[in-house]
Amino acid sequence: MRVLGIDPGREKCGLAVVDEQGVLIRQVAARGEYLRLVADWVHKYGVEQIVIGDGTGSNQVRQELKRSLPDLEIAEVDERFTTEEARRLYWVEHPPKGWRRLIPVGMQVPPEPYDDYVAVILAQRFFAGQS
Repeated sequence: MRVLGIDPGREKCGLAVVDEQGVLIRQVAARGEYLRLVADWVHKYGVEQIVIGDGTGSNQVRQELKRSLPDLEIAEVDERFTTEEARRLYWVEHPPKGWRRLIPVGMQVPPEPYDDYVAVILAQRFFAGQS
């Protein structure tokens, strides 16, 4: 099964298509263009389920998704502590270089938006709840 995880936000959304084997694609999209990207990925990757975090902006995003993609089921996932998990995941995939190696990653904020990593974690939580 392929799911599309969405970390909703006021200005941007984290998006990720994930299956049991791993992450197929992930991206941070501006709030105004996320629906176009979601619709494209649903068809391109054969997404069967949308998973959305239950935090900021989730109600509005859920309504927009229902209007835009009425045939897809939307599951809500607990978003607590996903920011911290996403930071750790970011630093695993992008180990600090140069002077950043000297500072513990727990004290660092990634130099770019990492909402897409939150979307990955939401999708993984969905799969974990399915077993």
